[in-house]
Amino acid sequence: MMEVEGRVALIGHPVGHSLSPAMHNRAFEKLGLAWRYSAYEVRPKDLPAAMEGLLALGFRGWNVTIPHKEAACRLVDELSDEAAEIGAVNTVSVQHGRLVGYNTDGWGYVQSLKEETGMAPEGKICALIGAGGAARGIAHALLREGADVWVFARRSEQADRLASALRRVGPGRIDSREWGQLRRRLGDVNLCVNATPIGMTPHRDAMPFDPGWTREDCVISDIVYNPRETRLLRKARELGRATCDGVGMFVFQGAAAFRIWTGLAAPVPAMRETVEELLDLRAAEGGPDA
Repeated sequence: MMEVEGRVALIGHPVGHSLSPAMHNRAFEKLGLAWRYSAYEVRPKDLPAAMEGLLALGFRGWNVTIPHKEAACRLVDELSDEAAEIGAVNTVSVQHGRLVGYNTDGWGYVQSLKEETGMAPEGKICALIGAGGAARGIAHALLREGADVWVFARRSEQADRLASALRRVGPGRIDSREWGQLRRRLGDVNLCVNATPIGMTPHRDAMPFDPGWTREDCVISDIVYNPRETRLLRKARELGRATCDGVGMFVFQGAAAFRIWTGLAAPVPAMRETVEELLDLRAAEGGPDA
């Protein structure tokens, strides 16, 4: 019989902007679960102690966000197949006193892409901007779907490491590309994904690349959900490009974590509604976004 009480959390640095607590607590309320989701600011040097503390305090699990996704892999007792291949963890579940690490970022991203744009990744060429923890999850999912992935990062060694780590995932192919080739290469891709925090509040005027470098039928995607329409997406829309914002990925990755912790299907519409309402409210108030 499933327990109806539990505590879960988000750990990262920073976390003050996150909508995860509001989204998950709305989901628990919707299903009548006496669970509670909290957010904790954890600096990198404190990550091992924080995870030990959450376990000691009886938490059922937690989400892991920037900058801890890769480090968390070394602090759990067991990894799901996806998390092991990706090398990054965004969800931890406590199972019989053991910490099991999962990665729901990639699944969440692909679900959002399909729902919002209708694009099937199979056979497509994707330019992935960034090579951090979120980028690893997205690349893994796109490769599993049959897309070819080109990784661009300002630090070329980071792009090389990501491509090398996922080279055997398939059926798609992955390669790193030189950052200096970005403008020329974007004219050859079907999908371009910003998997960096560039454009996130408070640096909302920044763009990782110019969407005008892409061809007219390229889909421009941004995993930043704060603000909902980044400067990148706004300019892409003005140029007539199809776009995919970060809200869908955020909601779907959260829904997958919800199922891992509770064993229940998440109330996705209620979760999305909560996120969209709060983003719209904060934008209307002119204050900092979530």
